[in-house]
Amino acid sequence: MDSITLYTEEIDNLNEAAAELFAQAESFIFKKNSMGIIFTEEDTDYKELYTLLAKRWNFPIMGCTAMAMFLGNKGYCDIGISMLLLTADDCAFSVGMTGEINKDNYKELLTSKYKELAAALPDKPKLILSYAGMYMDGRNVGGDDRVDTLSELGEGIPVYGGTAADSFNTNNIRVLYNGESTASGQVMALISGNISPKFICINSIENKRIFSYDVSKSCGNQVFSIGNQSFIDILRKEEMSVAKTNVFSDFLLSPFIVSLEKDGGDKVEAARSLSMLDYESGSGFFLGTVPEGSMLSIGIVNKTDVEKSVGLAIDGILKKMKESEQEFHTMLCTTCCARFLALAGNVTAEVDSLDGHIPPSISLMGMYSNGEYCPVTGNVTGKEYNMFHNFTFTIMVF
Repeated sequence: MDSITLYTEEIDNLNEAAAELFAQAESFIFKKNSMGIIFTEEDTDYKELYTLLAKRWNFPIMGCTAMAMFLGNKGYCDIGISMLLLTADDCAFSVGMTGEINKDNYKELLTSKYKELAAALPDKPKLILSYAGMYMDGRNVGGDDRVDTLSELGEGIPVYGGTAADSFNTNNIRVLYNGESTASGQVMALISGNISPKFICINSIENKRIFSYDVSKSCGNQVFSIGNQSFIDILRKEEMSVAKTNVFSDFLLSPFIVSLEKDGGDKVEAARSLSMLDYESGSGFFLGTVPEGSMLSIGIVNKTDVEKSVGLAIDGILKKMKESEQEFHTMLCTTCCARFLALAGNVTAEVDSLDGHIPPSISLMGMYSNGEYCPVTGNVTGKEYNMFHNFTFTIMVF
């Protein structure tokens, strides 16, 4: 599969933006099947942009808004539009998007869309590439619910992608497909044929606060009580922010850590972002699942650990690439918005760490998200599990 990355800073004059993207792809040779992945500044009029792109490119385009993006040939970009074009004779792409998703309909909508897309492929899919929107209230569907559903539908094939982002206000988050956009929907591309992706997922949290409680009552991503007190009462006891219901930004640098049990005795530690509080029930909503009986603690995100984790991710993926006999032409990265905050004034540190390490023959595009989708390896069996993450740096190469 061949690929190329494109970028424009222009978001106001979309005729000019489209012209710049077309010019950068002028020498790119399209094969039998193609698709595009796009990350945009939240203020971009995506419908108008797609109308312009579709005049020349008759293939599906999917993506989402991002707080910031980065490319192998451009580095860190806090504004603009980035695109990755994929083309192949020996792979097929089936792309589509659900309508608005909530806790009551997410399984039905994901299942219906997956089956529709899978039926359009010539053979079984080998990769699910997906991006999601989100609600910041009680309707929010946990990232694990989305990933687990897709993983079950795909019978365990890899799921990679993440949750869309904006400039931390969460009001302008959108997922994109052709000329459509949704705030809470799910866009996905099922890819079949000659593709065998490799993954790495590195957690950026090495230190924890003295905070450890058993989760005594929870339901998916909603935690009602830990220990013998309500979740909100414990936050008060620990002198944490409970003055408002939307606490997403307040806890970005204080992630909750939970250990998740998997098959065969595997345990995977995951970070969880707290997003909303419900005063009536004394509960808190997380972006990811927090099971009953698990131990909940608080992590600390700092600049040193963030920068170190990028190096570990690069070393890990380069090792996998070297051990494989296949050729790699494309690299997608998804990293967490909280990591961006932890870098303080040195916002380009993550992208700078990639410089000089990625082979020039590989097209690299990444984005800052509100949650990452990436397979992880169990600590006992070595089995790979599709999971939703926060506070990680993830890479997929193919």
